[in-house]
Amino acid sequence: MEIWELILLFGSSMLGGLCIFLLKKDNNDRLKLVLSFSGAYLFAITILHLMPDVYHSGNPKIGLYILGGFLLQILMEQFSEGIEHGHIHQHKNQQFVFPLGIMASLCLHAFLEGMPLAQKKHNELVFGIALHHIPAAFALGSVLLKNKIKISRIFLFLILFATMSPMGYWLSFEIGRGSIGHMDAYFEGIMGVVIGIFLQISTTILFESSVDHKFNLKKMIAVLLGTSIAMAGLYFN
Repeated sequence: MEIWELILLFGSSMLGGLCIFLLKKDNNDRLKLVLSFSGAYLFAITILHLMPDVYHSGNPKIGLYILGGFLLQILMEQFSEGIEHGHIHQHKNQQFVFPLGIMASLCLHAFLEGMPLAQKKHNELVFGIALHHIPAAFALGSVLLKNKIKISRIFLFLILFATMSPMGYWLSFEIGRGSIGHMDAYFEGIMGVVIGIFLQISTTILFESSVDHKFNLKKMIAVLLGTSIAMAGLYFN
């Protein structure tokens, strides 16, 4: 387990969240490009790195875990309302209620995303997750700010969200080496669930970043760049 990866995961989320106090205007075009890059990168990493390894184990039930993770992410989005995709919504007269469902879903999502990092040869995945968390944290902070949540509470929510992926990384690392009971036997199933989540997140980002399905050169470049970097990681490992 690398300390710099934990710092990067925490720092990227905090940076994205704190940007709401630095940027006066939303730049949807730039946000969509960042989302397109991170979505393509996560999708390519999942296809090229995670899926071959988990299927190499020979577990015939891996497909069920992947499907379960895909459906779990769809369910979590009913509570997070797509914030992990960079969506920003405003709620009226729900200042005390709505953040709870959003935070629970986002924290579970971020916690599960950190779990694949326990595999040493997947260190490159940390950059995709960190980049993905920047717009997600920005959207979370924006929602909280627009709904008139107190600044102190916004900081607490952002810190909580930022700690989830490092916590998932740590727990997965301990499970993988068998130091937490005998839970290492379930590690492949956990990885299958995470793969399903990555597939749902990445494909949704790529589809939603297109406007009326028109050709967008900048988006295409961002997608090709993200895919190329993931492929480069495959060949240089």
